[in-house]
Amino acid sequence: MQLAVRIENLRKTYGDTVAIDGISLNVTQGQIYGLLGPNGAGKTTTMRCICTLTTPDSGIVEVAGARDARAIRDRLGYIAQEVALDKVLTGRELLKFQAALYHIPPKQIGDRIDYVLNLLQLEDYADKLSGTYSGGLKKRLDLAAGLLHQPPVLVLDEPTVGLDIQSRIAIWEFLRKLRASGVTVLISSHYLEEIDALADRVAIIDRGKIIAEGTTDELKAKVGGDRITVRIREFAERKEAEQAQKILQQLPIVQNITINSAQGNALNLFVTSDANAISDVQNMLTAVDINVFSLSQSRPSLDDVFLAATGQTILDAEIAQSEILGSTKKRKN
Repeated sequence: MQLAVRIENLRKTYGDTVAIDGISLNVTQGQIYGLLGPNGAGKTTTMRCICTLTTPDSGIVEVAGARDARAIRDRLGYIAQEVALDKVLTGRELLKFQAALYHIPPKQIGDRIDYVLNLLQLEDYADKLSGTYSGGLKKRLDLAAGLLHQPPVLVLDEPTVGLDIQSRIAIWEFLRKLRASGVTVLISSHYLEEIDALADRVAIIDRGKIIAEGTTDELKAKVGGDRITVRIREFAERKEAEQAQKILQQLPIVQNITINSAQGNALNLFVTSDANAISDVQNMLTAVDINVFSLSQSRPSLDDVFLAATGQTILDAEIAQSEILGSTKKRKN
């Protein structure tokens, strides 16, 4: 299959901070390819390098067979996380301005604009000021602008952040239609369900590195079994969780245990398939007089893939990142 995007040994630093640490990936034409990871993992920097908005320190970026920055820009559409619209322009006026930036031949502009307005169901709003649009309409207009020059590759950075569920689902359906038409979609997100619902293949990024890559089914299968979440109390002390961890590690069915601080120091156990797993866990803790607040069992998710690879959930990683940024700001002040 033909490659739409190829990245090889991509690296980018900002001073002492390593944003991208040797990332390599291949995106096949006509796929939806997801980049999943916590805020600060390196997703946006990777996408900005692909779109030639940021120059990498080293490595190869190739889009639809092109490596030259100008040629790459002709071959992709980029939708940033923050919507950039001029609120004093109507939707149609903004698209005309975008068409001029893309050097679309004047005779084609009207038809191109009508096409993207129809594609994103914006006909009824085209002649209204974009400043009056809802968040979902603004994102759809942003998508229309990114598709106006008919690129074979569409790059979206956190496309549904801050949107209501109806707007998110509408954009998901639109992206599926784009894939069906042959457009390659590269999407970054920290929403697990978004990547799970859309992506044909996924790269999970943490601290500038790809820690897992494959289809969602392949990644979940690598976890090896079900996930059991144990709460000693609704908000347990760390020492209590560590005591329970030592006890449960003795169970033969337990493959791995981590303590999830974002869940009130709950214990996340990955266990081999066993119909009596929950009973075995509860009986083991009860035998040593450790009370159980709650127990639940579920099939692996993408968050479990991240958890198994790093020892923390994506939410835990984001909390840790925000704490690092907070302490850095305090030192500067």
